[in-house]
Amino acid sequence: MVTENHPFSKSVSIGVWVLTGTRDEAEEEVGISHFLEHLVFKGTKKRNAYQIAKSLESLGGDLNAYTTREYTNYHCLVLREDWKLGLDVLSDLVCNMALTKKDFDLEKKVILQEIAMCDDADEEIIYDYFYSEVYKNHPLSRQILGKSETIQKMTQKKVLEFYKKYYQGSNLIVSAAGPIDHDELVIESQKLFRTRKSFNVPQTRRAPRWKVSRKIYEKEMEQAHILLGFPATSFHDKYRFEAFIVNSLLGGGMTSRLYQAVREKQGLAYSIFSSINTNVDSGNITIHAGTDSSKVKKVMHIIADELLKLKREGFKKSDIDLFKTQVRGQLLMGSDDIENRMTSLGVNEMIFNGYRSVETVIQQVEAVTEKSIRAYMREHFDLSKVSVALMGPKLKDHKEWLQNYDFTRKRNS
Repeated sequence: MVTENHPFSKSVSIGVWVLTGTRDEAEEEVGISHFLEHLVFKGTKKRNAYQIAKSLESLGGDLNAYTTREYTNYHCLVLREDWKLGLDVLSDLVCNMALTKKDFDLEKKVILQEIAMCDDADEEIIYDYFYSEVYKNHPLSRQILGKSETIQKMTQKKVLEFYKKYYQGSNLIVSAAGPIDHDELVIESQKLFRTRKSFNVPQTRRAPRWKVSRKIYEKEMEQAHILLGFPATSFHDKYRFEAFIVNSLLGGGMTSRLYQAVREKQGLAYSIFSSINTNVDSGNITIHAGTDSSKVKKVMHIIADELLKLKREGFKKSDIDLFKTQVRGQLLMGSDDIENRMTSLGVNEMIFNGYRSVETVIQQVEAVTEKSIRAYMREHFDLSKVSVALMGPKLKDHKEWLQNYDFTRKRNS
């Protein structure tokens, strides 16, 4: 359990983290973590689905959950005087699911609809296509929602077994931020989670191997989507904050190089940005842009040139200082958001087994130097590993060009 006291906040954010996600699923049960996240809201031994929804909503609070490739999080935001009820509801979901066959069958239909809906969400599905190739034959390649065929075959017994196995003991973390006393939270949590067994999850995770991939997905749509990426740092890498600075400079905002080069100077895309995606044992930086199919090659050339310029010329000290200040500002402004702090507390407890203050993180950002950036670039910024997914209309003729595209040379033709 980990807390951070914000005495002047009128609300409390609480999360219960289950340290199991899509990468922990067997091949035949892909999507079970996300399916289970839905099912716990259908009813518990204490509350039916309506009572769960009403419990906090009637007080102005919020209750929700989400699943990632590495964990599932159940969280609530409540007024400071209602935090015990919020924790009670969360513990009820995690400890007391009561699942009927009718609810199981109904929610299976909902999940199948969600998978179909996601297939139509072009800006999201391209990431699933991308991960399926660069992490091929590894659990990180899987879609969090699962596949229609595995969800169709999922049984109520299998879901209950998964719930009883993983929603236990040391596989659970409670985090909270707001005007809350740590000792009080510990006492309440010990009462509410006392039925959880002492349990250690088997260490079955293995680090993925990055596979270079160049794929085109022909699809009738308004725009073409470009998604490219390359390996970066894990949560435990000593150059993790260098990677954050590089990502900010590359495509983290309107002052970034890609935004300026592609949108401001050329007007080739409304949206272009980069993201850093970090796991416990791996990570990557991705660049996403949407443009007209006829302009895909030009946008790719500009992105490739900016990457190569960064690789060959590195950073000026003024650039590093600018983006360190940007990241520092984002961290400080984010620290005013208790939901953001609750999430940070949970992730840090999960990854580093301890509390990390905003000030500690800022100190690590401030410690980034030109020398450490160069070391990060040598170790991780490998342009021979750039993978690409293109999705949109009229892209078939790009296949040979894309396969032969060399990101280690300036301006390919």
